[in-house]
Amino acid sequence: MPITAVATRYANALADVITAPKAPARPEAVLAELHGFEAVLKGSAELHNALITPAVPAGRKRAVVVKIGDLLKLSPIARNFLFVLVDHRRISDLSDVLQSLEVVLDERLGFARAEVLAARELTEAQRAALGAELERISGKRIRAQYAVDSSLIGGVVARIGSTVYDGSVRGQLNSLGRKLEGGL
Repeated sequence: MPITAVATRYANALADVITAPKAPARPEAVLAELHGFEAVLKGSAELHNALITPAVPAGRKRAVVVKIGDLLKLSPIARNFLFVLVDHRRISDLSDVLQSLEVVLDERLGFARAEVLAARELTEAQRAALGAELERISGKRIRAQYAVDSSLIGGVVARIGSTVYDGSVRGQLNSLGRKLEGGL
């Protein structure tokens, strides 16, 4: 499901606060706290319904956020952001906001996102070596997401933005086939 423009606006607003030079909390910490709240919200249908229904007054919703925030030890920034979402009836957009926030923070902190498909699960050493090579090639720090694609036969395929680096056996076979067709 695509991220909405509303979620992106909320993500940018929060990113402005947590990446400010004198922000009282690290961006990664606030993001982790909000993911913790999201997990609690997803884990309880009753809680989710109570926070999204217009029948429950905003004051009660805020009280619930305070109680959960105390249990999760949320920072004031994370708690206040949740209050904003509750007050504007956008708490149901929390997952989209956090997904967008991750992308915005990566951009602001100088990271590029890479999607890496491998024929089998990569070891930590292989991930580190691949990450270092992708950083060298792209000239940016990389945050990679790894997945297994058994159709690759062997090797890896990495996508950074719109650029694809195909080091898979399947890709090499396809390339060889195109070369052979062109030479006939």
